[in-house]
Amino acid sequence: MITAYITHPDCHLHHMGPEHPESPLRLDAIRARLMRSGVLQQTMQSEAKAATEEQLARVHPRRHLHALDKCVPTQGIVTLDSDTMLNPDTLKAARVAAGAVIRGVDQVFRHQADNVFCAVRPPGHHAEAADAMGFCFYNNIAVGAAHARTAYGARRIAILDFDVHQCNGTIDIFKDDPDVLVCTSFQYPFYPWRYLRSEWQNVVNTPLPAGTDSAGFRRAIEDDWLPALHAFKPDLVLVSAGFDAHREDPLAELCLEDEDFHWVTRLALEIAALYADKRLVSVLEGGYDLDSLGRGAEAHVKALLGLPFGE
Repeated sequence: MITAYITHPDCHLHHMGPEHPESPLRLDAIRARLMRSGVLQQTMQSEAKAATEEQLARVHPRRHLHALDKCVPTQGIVTLDSDTMLNPDTLKAARVAAGAVIRGVDQVFRHQADNVFCAVRPPGHHAEAADAMGFCFYNNIAVGAAHARTAYGARRIAILDFDVHQCNGTIDIFKDDPDVLVCTSFQYPFYPWRYLRSEWQNVVNTPLPAGTDSAGFRRAIEDDWLPALHAFKPDLVLVSAGFDAHREDPLAELCLEDEDFHWVTRLALEIAALYADKRLVSVLEGGYDLDSLGRGAEAHVKALLGLPFGE
């Protein structure tokens, strides 16, 4: 199994202040953990390239992209909302984050890798078509899905989002699109407070009450996601990998363990092997306790490599 690991130094340039949990330290924690465990050395490492305006405009209107460009400060930090701020290099980092998923899609369709993990930030799954929010500016996973359609003719794309927050941005972009299946697990009721009801046939919402543990999470995923995925038969699996549902994460109240991230990744891989010639591309979303984030990412990448959890 060839697993690619894509990142870029520019992802460290975006910061929203010393107290903000979505920090460059998140990528440092992941890399340090993967290196110490020897997992990173088993991957095929490469750097992302920035997404172009044309690639971003497949999911975000150009007027919105231009409005975001105008918000970038020459110095300091500008606030879009209480959670989401830009510094002078934020959109440079965001373009590279989206570009990582594009490169990952290229690698799996060109048979250069079986699967890919994009260790990038800022995250993307809260970014709606015309609204940056929730630490997110461009919807990285949506940009990758649109690229798969345009460049490789992908016809049925499954987006699996395991994160403590629902992927409102991904839903906003793909709701009512019969060729994209969005499966999203999240704490309920909780931010982002929109799109929480399943009003679209191509969206599988899996709301989890605060305190949900491993058994409850796994049961809900098997009950909700698996029937939809087997009926849909995707030719590409994309994963929004959030590690903030971990019991140690300070921003929420789900109680997942490290091994749950290995388990759900294996489930995604099984779907990809059945229907998508193994093609799977994953991108980092949430996870704000640095220690559990590193361990969760290690469990995720081990599964991608075909390694058992405890090895």
